[in-house]
Amino acid sequence: MILDEKINALKSKLIDYATLVELMIDKSMKGILKKDRTLLTEIIEQDEPKTNDFEIEIEEACTTFIAQYEPKAKDLRAILMILKINNDLERIGDHAGNIAESGLFLIERPEVKPLIDIPKMAENSIKMLKDSVNSFINEDALLAKNVCERDSEVDRLLEQIIKELITFMIQDSLTIERSMQLIRVAHNFERIADLSTNICEDVIYMVEGRVIKHHKEETQ
Repeated sequence: MILDEKINALKSKLIDYATLVELMIDKSMKGILKKDRTLLTEIIEQDEPKTNDFEIEIEEACTTFIAQYEPKAKDLRAILMILKINNDLERIGDHAGNIAESGLFLIERPEVKPLIDIPKMAENSIKMLKDSVNSFINEDALLAKNVCERDSEVDRLLEQIIKELITFMIQDSLTIERSMQLIRVAHNFERIADLSTNICEDVIYMVEGRVIKHHKEETQ
């Protein structure tokens, strides 16, 4: 059917968008760990503009689809979900950009401490994002639930990182600025995990008709 083909094409474009955003998150962490200014600058100057182009293209395609085909029931729900995920991906891309900005500050200065938990947050966030998009594409409520459950581990890591860095700041005031940038990095990874969880909550509602919202307050 023509509608199925059009929706599948939009889903394919959404996967391309998500893949770019996942790469940005990965590059932001690698840039910090490797002290690679080129990698971090690339996220801000090249990748972020691409995310804006993706968002506009998908939004316009969805709007045209609704106007042209007046979809009903399942088709309409799918298009509305694509629009929602499109918006979430744009916000996640912004968070990756924030991480890169903090990274550019951090790599020019001595380390406060070896990074252990923040890379774990990055790894979890990337996997959660990938699985959240796959749960929508495949209408997999079980995978979506699994992603929601993983959010607590990211929250635990954030809490641990903040407590540890507060100790460093108390002991040595010269570490305050660097520690605050590390907390900003961790906070942005936590927001990425939250947005991925939000996608999965919507998938569960779409597939099962159940509302399991836990929404934390979102800030950029």
